Amino acid sequence: MAPENVLAGYVPDDRGRDALALALLLKRSTRGRLTVANVQPLAWSAPGPAKAEEWAWRAYLREAAAAALAQARELAGDDAEYVAHFRRGSGRGLMELARRRGADAVVIGSAPGGARGRITLGSTADQLLHASSVPVLLAPRGYGDDPPEAFERITVAYRRSRGCEAVVRAAVRTTAALGVPLRLVTLVVGARGGAERDLLTRLSDRAAADLRLAARGPRRRSAVEVEVEVLEGRTVAQALGTTSWLRGEMIICGSSGSGPLRRVFLGDTSIKIVKAAPCPVMVLTRQL
Repeated sequence: MAPENVLAGYVPDDRGRDALALALLLKRSTRGRLTVANVQPLAWSAPGPAKAEEWAWRAYLREAAAAALAQARELAGDDAEYVAHFRRGSGRGLMELARRRGADAVVIGSAPGGARGRITLGSTADQLLHASSVPVLLAPRGYGDDPPEAFERITVAYRRSRGCEAVVRAAVRTTAALGVPLRLVTLVVGARGGAERDLLTRLSDRAAADLRLAARGPRRRSAVEVEVEVLEGRTVAQALGTTSWLRGEMIICGSSGSGPLRRVFLGDTSIKIVKAAPCPVMVLTRQL
């Protein structure tokens, strides 16, 4: 199923607006629940005369959280819950809140300084993408400026493996819930020159066969429309640029097979996909 109890991490800048836009799109699409959280650092505890400074700092943090959540409420309205949380590390704070509130996804925006329309990973994403017990959704920079009205397609980054079969099954449930088609893509990355040409041709042929086989199950067991595509390029970014992307697209990636069970843990290729993706990305936890 698509996430129905979404936790959005909000900060009072473009990152927060992008995350909130994606979280609201999920909420509308699933008619689910939305919690908006602002995570502030813990105040220190100091004895003696420094106690007054501690109280002032705590008051400042509470005021900052209240101001951020008031801004979020102006954007998202009253049909959401707004929570201030205090934890060292915003990613850890969001993970803690997700467990407490039974959230089935955490949504954040891109870190500052990246290219428009792309995802940059900062400290919050790094913490979530290496330990979250629920899927993590990342909105590209600028997503909140003109978000789509609805999801139009789900694309799965597919590589034949036991773990990826679970990703496909989860994606089928998501697409069925959202009422959109499913696309399975495999990236074949390398230079098509010299001795590598024959190898890459064989890899592409094998990937195409694996994709056709992977698509049979969803087509047979559900009414979801499934298409497949092999994307080739010298780099992951170039491969992703060889196909078309819909305005309401979302990519689903699985976690590394070497990561802890039922946790998000990205491998090198998935990290490259996240950074090069031209649309939001949902990273699932590792399943059996």
